[in-house]
Amino acid sequence: MNQSELDQAVARATGESVRTIARMGFVPLTPIPIEREPLVAHWDESDAERPGLFSERQPDPTSR
Repeated sequence: MNQSELDQAVARATGESVRTIARMGFVPLTPIPIEREPLVAHWDESDAERPGLFSERQPDPTSR
């Protein structure tokens, strides 16, 4: 069953439009769940790889 056929079958069963079902993101079930690696951002590594806008402490103009 392809994605279009699945969307149509769910739409028929629920009474929703195929467009609404397609936006909901139904997917075929698999016998063994697919475990995906979590999406993780390593902000410290990312920040270390690019020059910072404020890499040095700027004097406070109001502290005169």
